[in-house]
Amino acid sequence: MSRGIVDRGPGRVFGAAEASDVGPQGRASEASAEAAPQESQTGISAAKGGDSAGPLASSPAGPVRGWVGRVMEYMPSVLVLAMLAGLGVYGHVSGWTLPRFWAQAGGAEMPAEAWCEEHSVPEAACVECHPELMPPEADFGWCKAHGIPNCPLEHPQVVQLKTAPVVQEADRQRAARALALAPRPENNPICKNYRRRLQFASMEAMRKAGVEVAVADRQRVVESLSVAAEVRYDQTRLASVASRLGGMVGRVEKNAGDAVHAGQLLALVDAPEVGRAKAELLEALAQTQLARQALERIERLAGQGIVPGRQLQAAQSQHMQAQARLMAAWQALVNLGLSAPLERLQQAGETQRLEHLARLGLSDQEWARIGGTHAPATLLPVRAPMDGVVVARQAVAGEAVDPLRVLFQVADIRRMWLMLSVPAEEAPRLALGQQVRYRPEGSAGWVEGTLAWISTTADAQTRMVLARADLPNPEGRLRNETFGTAEIVLRDEPEAVVVPREAIQWEGCCHVVFVRDRHFFDGPGAPNVFHVRPVRLWARNAPLAELAAGLWPGEVVAAKGSEELRGELLKNALGEGCAECQ
Repeated sequence: MSRGIVDRGPGRVFGAAEASDVGPQGRASEASAEAAPQESQTGISAAKGGDSAGPLASSPAGPVRGWVGRVMEYMPSVLVLAMLAGLGVYGHVSGWTLPRFWAQAGGAEMPAEAWCEEHSVPEAACVECHPELMPPEADFGWCKAHGIPNCPLEHPQVVQLKTAPVVQEADRQRAARALALAPRPENNPICKNYRRRLQFASMEAMRKAGVEVAVADRQRVVESLSVAAEVRYDQTRLASVASRLGGMVGRVEKNAGDAVHAGQLLALVDAPEVGRAKAELLEALAQTQLARQALERIERLAGQGIVPGRQLQAAQSQHMQAQARLMAAWQALVNLGLSAPLERLQQAGETQRLEHLARLGLSDQEWARIGGTHAPATLLPVRAPMDGVVVARQAVAGEAVDPLRVLFQVADIRRMWLMLSVPAEEAPRLALGQQVRYRPEGSAGWVEGTLAWISTTADAQTRMVLARADLPNPEGRLRNETFGTAEIVLRDEPEAVVVPREAIQWEGCCHVVFVRDRHFFDGPGAPNVFHVRPVRLWARNAPLAELAAGLWPGEVVAAKGSEELRGELLKNALGEGCAECQ
């Protein structure tokens, strides 16, 4: 059975008769030509995935071609990641530095400059890398008394001066006073940064870094506590004056703001009780006089035996009763402030007695001023109890008053109270006798006094502890119930060690200053070195900072630009925390 083969050329069909005319070579080429279309048809059948393709469907050509396509798809991303990984490895190995030009050009590497990258100075001059250039000083360790290592108060040889100072006991006492007053910032006892020495390559490098120096000095430093304060009248020198009896205000002698002396007349009150008390005194005087006369007569008769002794005893009793009534009447007037000379009244005649009682409690000038004999005998004077100023007046002539109503307030303003509101946590630092400085609001001047009282309790709402200071006010400039700021002087140190505030740096473990080496200017080859010196900070009063320990007067420290030295100190500890405290 002959079969036709379809050629891909123009429509031409070879039949069986034509095939027989082909020779052997022709038959071989025919076989090859026959096989090619079959492979093509087989591939097409496999690509279609038909199950009827027969054995040709299991050929591996399809899966291989799919995997190759996927690999080619991800190849660009893989190449980019490989390049980045290679760049990272190179940067880690080379320190992220590019090779020099002559190395890139294939030339020999030129010799590197002798420079200490860690300490930023020439390698040959680095005292940290070559300690033999400048041997480290002795390490005396931690001073428990002052909370710093290598304490100059205990080991003066660490002071960076040409001559070691002589430490006096007064210096140690000064430190003890400050440290005992209140908790101070503490340093880490395991920190070893004090062993470091920071070096500049030259004076020019130091100048370019912006580092300027200052000399530690002795100055007076006052450590104080600033609190809110209010001025009040001295309550022991403030009197509220009222009438001792009810009545009508007859006359007012003083107004608010008038200065008065003790006993000076403020007002007159017309009180009926005064008239009754004077009348009782007159009656008691008369009865006493009659009882005395009767007793004298009976005593004469009893001496002659004319009257019995019982009658004498009765006369004596009546006389004693009359004297008791006289003393009671006299005491009633004294209690009203109307002191009457009893003996003088007993010896005076009736007219003189009446006149004297009418003007009782008033001086001649006062009696004449209010009208003399035309004035009523019921007047009760109201007088100032002390020297001072009338700070309030509520009395009006013709107004009814009673003993419960305050007519005047008199205050001695030569001394005032200053009430202080102190936080409860600061109260333990107070002590009686401490100096207090007060400046009223709107005033540029200060008034000084002393702390006289500290409350034993705290306010339930504000949690403040009240304290009181006594302020002198001889010129009367302080005003009652005015506010201001007070400073309680906790410590006044005349010989404190101070440096510019900017010289103090916190390096993560301790407060430090950078002290210039004593041999800084010894010669051209002298290392430009600063020592790291931990200090105990007391107080900061801008622009100066007071130091408890760690520095001696006369030492030179880095002031302006000291943060550059701090950065140099800490640059090797980046990423490790405080490496010197671990």
